[in-house]
Amino acid sequence: MTKRPPRKGRTVRAALAALLTAAATAGAALLAPAPAGAALHALPGGPAGSVAPGGGHERTRAAMDAAVKAGVPGVIALARGPRGTWHGTAGVADLHTRRPRLPGEHFRAGSIVKPFVSTVLLQLEAEHRLTLDDTVEKWLPGLVRGHGNDGRRITLRQLLNHTSGIHDYTADPEVLRNLTTTAFLQHRYDSWTPEQIVRTATAHAPDFPPGTRHSYSPTGYVLAALVMEKATGRSYEEEVERRIIAPLGLHGTLLPRHKRTLPAPAGRSYSWFSDDPDRRMHDVTDLDPSLIRGTGDLITTPADLDRFLTALLRGRLLPPAQQRELKTTVPTGEDPGVEYGLGLFHFTLCGTELWGHTGFFVGTQSVAYVSADTRRSLVYHFNTDTLGDTSAAGDVIKAEFCPAAT
Repeated sequence: MTKRPPRKGRTVRAALAALLTAAATAGAALLAPAPAGAALHALPGGPAGSVAPGGGHERTRAAMDAAVKAGVPGVIALARGPRGTWHGTAGVADLHTRRPRLPGEHFRAGSIVKPFVSTVLLQLEAEHRLTLDDTVEKWLPGLVRGHGNDGRRITLRQLLNHTSGIHDYTADPEVLRNLTTTAFLQHRYDSWTPEQIVRTATAHAPDFPPGTRHSYSPTGYVLAALVMEKATGRSYEEEVERRIIAPLGLHGTLLPRHKRTLPAPAGRSYSWFSDDPDRRMHDVTDLDPSLIRGTGDLITTPADLDRFLTALLRGRLLPPAQQRELKTTVPTGEDPGVEYGLGLFHFTLCGTELWGHTGFFVGTQSVAYVSADTRRSLVYHFNTDTLGDTSAAGDVIKAEFCPAAT
């Protein structure tokens, strides 16, 4: 999923809206050059700690430092551009040991799994094993029914571009409570099946008739993963691994199934809950990811996300017809100039056209964008979700892609 619901009980889109609003309003009043604080890591091959003076990312480092001062325990970032690849860190990976964050750490990337899922379905279409105009009913007969839901009226394309109207299961009151209150601590290891998730969503009426507008719903990608399995006879995890992860050499990327822990190296993840007046930071690193299978379960690294998105946008994973489908967008209707394709957000920030995705879940917030010409990219991760409905994440992407105030 892109984000967990904010603690005040507002919609699950609040964190993304904060990021995109900050990006859309980018202008002159941006961050000043960084004071010392964010750790800087040299490119492979150089002496430890070596970097050209300034490095060209002072304001990005300042935004990372500001996020730490605002309450994020730690930040890692990768920025790629004409001057090479830069790795920056700020804050700590572990509040107990105070270990600093490492550039190659694994983290839960949340909804950045969505372009992986959409890419596989587009590959299957290119192989004539399905079409995105197929209905959900064709592949999952009888699953999307009841309370006005009808899989016969919903296409696979509508699942991928969030125009299906299917209710967001994370907004179900019980699921919402278990994600935003201390009930999470009792339910973090609950095991879910995809069918349970779909039944939770379809216990609610659709948000709107299919195809009439856009509204972000993780439920669509839970269904897309099930369709992938029906079309191939293999698990969703196997298909993504053999079609994307292995061919691209994404050695730090995995789909965890029911594995509760992160592989090393990894830091800890932290959150606080709406019913805790003291706002204590809880370690929420370990959990059963089955609740977010297909829509938010990706574990990865900054370098792997950069490699994947760059390969995808360069056309290495899809034939031309499917590449055009991938980048055929609909307006999100929530933020001016922000559009959604098939698993990718698209907008222009300070003159740079960007494609990518955000990820948000309990204890984690991540952002990954590549410029349309693939010459520039930015991937970064906060090891908390507590600033999800602020501009903290948006300030980092603005600092990287927007010119300094004049």
